Amino acid sequence: MTIKNTKPQASPAVEQPQHEEHNVEKSDVIRIAFVGLVVLLSVLHVPYFNVLAIAATLIGGYPIYEEAFSNLRERRMTMELSMSIALLAALAISETFTALLITFFVLIAEALEKLTIGRGRNAIEHLVSLLPQDAFIRRGDVVEERRVSNLQIGDIVVIKPGSRVPVDGFVISGHSYIDQSTITGESVPSEKMAGAIVYAGTINQSGTLDVRTSGIGQDTAFGKIIHAVETADLYKAPVQKTADRLAGYLVYFAIGCALLTFLITHNVKATISVVIVAGACGIAAGTPLAILGGVGRAARAGSIIKGGLFLELLSQIDTVVFDKTGTLTYGTPTVTEVECLNGASEVEVLQSAAAAESVSEHPLGKAIVQEAQNKGLSIRQPEQFNYAPGKGIACRLDGNPMLVGNRSLFVENGYDVSLLPPTRAETSEVLVGKDEKTIGIIHIADIIRPEAKKAVADLQAMGIRSVLLTGDTEAIAQSIAGKVGIVEIAADVLPDEKQAYIKKLAASGCRVAMVGDGVNDAPALMEALVGIAIGSGTDVARESADVVLIGSDLGRLVETVRIAHRCRRIILTNFLGTLVVDGAGVLLAAFGFLSPLLAAFIHVSSELIFIMNSARLLPARASSLPVHSLAGNGNRCLKQAKVK
Repeated sequence: MTIKNTKPQASPAVEQPQHEEHNVEKSDVIRIAFVGLVVLLSVLHVPYFNVLAIAATLIGGYPIYEEAFSNLRERRMTMELSMSIALLAALAISETFTALLITFFVLIAEALEKLTIGRGRNAIEHLVSLLPQDAFIRRGDVVEERRVSNLQIGDIVVIKPGSRVPVDGFVISGHSYIDQSTITGESVPSEKMAGAIVYAGTINQSGTLDVRTSGIGQDTAFGKIIHAVETADLYKAPVQKTADRLAGYLVYFAIGCALLTFLITHNVKATISVVIVAGACGIAAGTPLAILGGVGRAARAGSIIKGGLFLELLSQIDTVVFDKTGTLTYGTPTVTEVECLNGASEVEVLQSAAAAESVSEHPLGKAIVQEAQNKGLSIRQPEQFNYAPGKGIACRLDGNPMLVGNRSLFVENGYDVSLLPPTRAETSEVLVGKDEKTIGIIHIADIIRPEAKKAVADLQAMGIRSVLLTGDTEAIAQSIAGKVGIVEIAADVLPDEKQAYIKKLAASGCRVAMVGDGVNDAPALMEALVGIAIGSGTDVARESADVVLIGSDLGRLVETVRIAHRCRRIILTNFLGTLVVDGAGVLLAAFGFLSPLLAAFIHVSSELIFIMNSARLLPARASSLPVHSLAGNGNRCLKQAKVK
């Protein structure tokens, strides 16, 4: 994807994902066992235990020395380098048992670190295993098995009960319930019938379904989740770069303090303790682990974040700008009310209008026909049909003249509309006339998503202000905004003006996230600090965005923002905790209050605490993995940027 010019850029040289091996290998276990055995023998004071201790320290600590030498050649200051200096210095002053125990502690700590960090990577491997490699496809009356990699868009796949869905697609026949927890996190199985969407990696629980393929492999929602988690560090977050720099600075700090301690006290043990106690591994390993966990947890919550950079940016937003159609609303005109006049019944009004609209392609006409079908009404074809663009339809039904359209059409045909109820700003109306009498008014509107109001309220509770940005009229925008709890609106905005509006907000100091679904939203999504696309929207919107919500549930947006905030808090806690522990530890060690052994214990234990703190973001069970207040600033920004 293309990175926006308005967003922090990173050098490609450092941005490529580096999938290091983080699993504990057999050699690690043997090394720990060997060093542990020598520790036991040393405690028992077996003959030549000093020789054994030196050998175990050198052999057991080989990975530490190798990493230190590699970093030294690259002129990088790391904790492995300072630890190597401390171990060799301890051996030089005959503190062999201390050096041995420090090596033992460090090896155990590194093994636990690998297990913790590897948990995130193993979760990805588990995800990949959830995608079936084979599928049953229907060719006429014949069903044959075929590799998923050989399928094509449009193929009809048969999903049997108890099997995993191998592709994304639409149900064309059958009825079943599917466990979608790997994609959406929903605990309740979702009912599927003709027209419903199914996702790869989910489990069909009961009936057989025929599904027309719309996505295969990496093009499925599940495949995109895997790709997002695998490349979580493709766009390295600024905080991750800061962590890398801080880790290096802490090494310089530790070595500098050690030299100062030796010059002042001439105490070699205190000097070694200073080098040992200062550790930044909790930051260096904990930060990418937190980002990996945040991206993975967001995927489980139903949103694809395209890199750690955007996870961090999402934690900083103070303003969310919503498109209306297809985002806050379903984007499909729906009959909301049938108003009957002159003694007509609802069935008569709806059936008459549906007959007239049955040959029309107008969106409002389709909504009327759909409503009639939903109510099980029979729909007849009109005997004559004449469409007046922008006005409506004149036709005959059972030999009787009939009109279906707006008030202008009715006035032109001699109908008296003066006694009709006033028009409603929040809905579109379709008048139905028969035998020169108006028999009803059908009200049609775009239905608001049921979770939209709660999503706006939840964002406001986090101190994030919401804005409605739409090309619709002021009256419709005000109506929608009032129902979902949005105060600020920008109506009658053309597609190119949406981008200008976002730019104006950003120029006034706001950190803006834009949520949209259509082609006309793509420029604004690109302009925003974080672009968020509704998964059911257009391909252009999804490709232009930094975060993609699977499906259309705005509750997932709120949960993703919460995850971003939590990730940031965990990282900042690790930063602060490391600085406090290192500062206090160096001070105590310099004054001789910490032995090298105790310094090593503090170093290792604090490192593990910070890594485990980051690991809290990882999903609790691999099988479940798919995939604060800034209100004042938000108000100020919106007042300055409000469209008149």
